[in-house]
Amino acid sequence: MTMTKEKQHKTGVGPLFAGMALAAVIGGATAFGVMKYTNYGQKTYQTVEYRPDFKATEYQGTTESQHITGMVDFKQAAAVSRPAVVHITTYQEVSNRSRQQQHYRDPFFDDFFRDFFEHQQRQQQQQPQNQGPVPSGSGSGVILSEDGYIVTNNHVIKNADQIEIVLNDKRKYEATLVGVDPTTDLAVLKIEAEDLPTIKMGNSDAVQVGEWVLAVGNPFNLTSTVTAGIVSAKARNINILHDKENLAIESFIQTDAAVNPGNSGGALVDSDGNLVGINTAIATPTGTYAGYAFAVPVNLVKKVVEDLKEYGVVQRALLGVSIAEVNAELAEEKGLDKIEGVYIAGVREESAAAEAGLQEGDIILKINGTTIKHSSQLQEVIARYRPGETVTVTYKRGDKTKDAKVTLKNKLGTTQVVKKGETQIVQVLGASLKELSDQEKSDLGLSHGVKVDALDNGKLSHAGIRKGFVITVINRQKVEKASEVAAMLQGHSGGVYIEGVYPSGERAYYAFGL
Repeated sequence: MTMTKEKQHKTGVGPLFAGMALAAVIGGATAFGVMKYTNYGQKTYQTVEYRPDFKATEYQGTTESQHITGMVDFKQAAAVSRPAVVHITTYQEVSNRSRQQQHYRDPFFDDFFRDFFEHQQRQQQQQPQNQGPVPSGSGSGVILSEDGYIVTNNHVIKNADQIEIVLNDKRKYEATLVGVDPTTDLAVLKIEAEDLPTIKMGNSDAVQVGEWVLAVGNPFNLTSTVTAGIVSAKARNINILHDKENLAIESFIQTDAAVNPGNSGGALVDSDGNLVGINTAIATPTGTYAGYAFAVPVNLVKKVVEDLKEYGVVQRALLGVSIAEVNAELAEEKGLDKIEGVYIAGVREESAAAEAGLQEGDIILKINGTTIKHSSQLQEVIARYRPGETVTVTYKRGDKTKDAKVTLKNKLGTTQVVKKGETQIVQVLGASLKELSDQEKSDLGLSHGVKVDALDNGKLSHAGIRKGFVITVINRQKVEKASEVAAMLQGHSGGVYIEGVYPSGERAYYAFGL
């Protein structure tokens, strides 16, 4: 969620207060917020980052242990979780003039501060405009391992040139970026340290609506702040993440713990101090806490973190279906006898679902025994798996309930996983490449080549290449392994010339630019 500091209004602001505000600005201590809004009905949702002009805050909560009196005691949860939550400050390389212009364009400045920065800008124009890193954002992060792996929100560290980590005990480190996943708004950082305090992973599936939870983070640069609330909903989709391939996952834990800018990337823990979510967004008409916050469930966080550490990118598994929420209107339209599960509105050809026999009109009830109640929940549960893994889908067709073993695929329709460099090339080319078998080489009379095993929207399809084409030469270099394609094209700029042959024996030549 995005939260921002409320601007000062002229009405009712006395001279003393105005003087204090001026001193704060001159001293560089006042932080202003930039809000990114998403309209959803009549509500406003925001991701939150905190900068000298912007901060991010998120909120979540759950509870498990209670006293006999029914009261929840968070002292132990706070004690075990606070040491593992860090303060993140990001920096960008910008000129002094760019920085002043950025402040001036901020629509949330009132007239008083605008006048002040106009004066400062005129002074800066008389001085050398030196380049240098300036604070650009602030938020929170959670230490996951003793050797320094940290999870936070992607929006906290986005576009950062430098990332600074300050631990709860005030030790300071420079972090390196391991990887990001915009589709879940998560990022993994690494600092060079040992024997760091960590937080125990909980089980977000076991979290129940009504449970108490604790949000731990750094709102408004107030480090190591804890607030409590209850889980008010699960599997909440607020349409705040945007992805051009429609792969964003929003299945948030909704809480009413007070969070504000700077909480983004912080911990949502249960009453025992176990991590159940990463605070990410809030619902707010003002930019600050107004009642509801949203966290990424820890069961999804675990998988994203593992992928980013091992592969550098997230391995997304897909069923290959279009889905719809089962509600009263849909049940009446389709003649359903019960409002339950998720409706399959379409099945993609050659997808995992199609190969397993799932059909349009089927209703998905469970995945590996987990009851599915919402479309967002189905997306989250499937996103915990990798291409090539098999899940049991329990579905309803007519009045019969059945099980299907589904081997999940990637977006190109294959079961392979690829590392960061390979994935980038696959995304650019829009194809999955497979090495030829000895039999295929013999049939085609080739000694080398890689086959276009799956084809989606990208450079190859735009150039006219069809599935099954065997690439033998790229830019006059022989191609023997799929991994060589990534090496040949990584960082390449300009024309690409491809030679090859189709299974029919037809030779073909293609060219395109990168």
